[in-house]
Amino acid sequence: MSMFVDNTITFPYKRSLGPVVGAFMTALTEKRILGIRSGDGVIVPPIEWDPATGAELAPDFVEVGPVGTVTSWTWVPNPSVQHPVDRPFAFASILLDGASTPLLHAVDAGSTSAMEVGLRVVPRWRAERHGRIDDIEAFIPGEKADPPVTGEAPPEPVTMMDYNASIAYHNPVPAASVRAAAASREGRLLGQQCPSCERIYAGGRTSCPVDATELTADHEVDLAQKGTISNYTVITPIQYPGQTETEPFARVFVLLDDAAVVLGYQPVVDLPADEVHIGQRVAAVWASPAEEEDMSGMGFGALVGWVPLDEPDVMDPDLMNRIY
Repeated sequence: MSMFVDNTITFPYKRSLGPVVGAFMTALTEKRILGIRSGDGVIVPPIEWDPATGAELAPDFVEVGPVGTVTSWTWVPNPSVQHPVDRPFAFASILLDGASTPLLHAVDAGSTSAMEVGLRVVPRWRAERHGRIDDIEAFIPGEKADPPVTGEAPPEPVTMMDYNASIAYHNPVPAASVRAAAASREGRLLGQQCPSCERIYAGGRTSCPVDATELTADHEVDLAQKGTISNYTVITPIQYPGQTETEPFARVFVLLDDAAVVLGYQPVVDLPADEVHIGQRVAAVWASPAEEEDMSGMGFGALVGWVPLDEPDVMDPDLMNRIY
């Protein structure tokens, strides 16, 4: 039976919008859509440089729409959680009245039979708007649009944007990786020895990368749990959303004893980052069953990291070349 693992990677961004995109986002809070004049045309959304010549565009904004015409479209029958509408909808190129370029946005038309090139649409605005493109929930068929929001005081300029980009993976896990993880939970480092070239690798491979020989359970061996630091890097944390580290920390390459196997980017335990050095002797540290439960979201296995040994350093000038 095949095994799969689901992972989601999220990248948090915070970016400055600048005077052009910022003006566009600010106008959305007032239920207005802006373009920028470029020669005889009006580009929507506004951009800072002429797409044909690369020349910087003066901030000559033009209010367009908000009514527009569908020029092309594609139907989304099964929306995901990342789509702007939670029921079947269309992504459409919409040429807003007064614009020269179309705006790509969602059209909540209800069914494909309601969609056609030439369909007139208007924006459906969110009740609370924050200066994002999804202040327009979607466009809907019609000719009558909500009027802009007017007030005595100008809106607060929108200058920054927070955004979390994420991608989900559904990956198959080879049987060799499952066996390597099981060995780790037993406090063992599992390796594999190619029957053809006799090279030894850390466990989890399906074939030898040198001669493509298939590696099976019959080729698995236990690796040493002591080794020597051959390379390292020290990371100074930047406090982005989700970062839990506050102090500099090290990731090391460990050349295992009795085999030409290097484990890369390993954490260290009870070893300050400023004391890590090439040639240092270290040993594997394993999680207890309770600690392993806490590590379940970090990947397979129970290897916590590597602790320094009270042993003399290995004085070998070739160590720094051992990264594989």
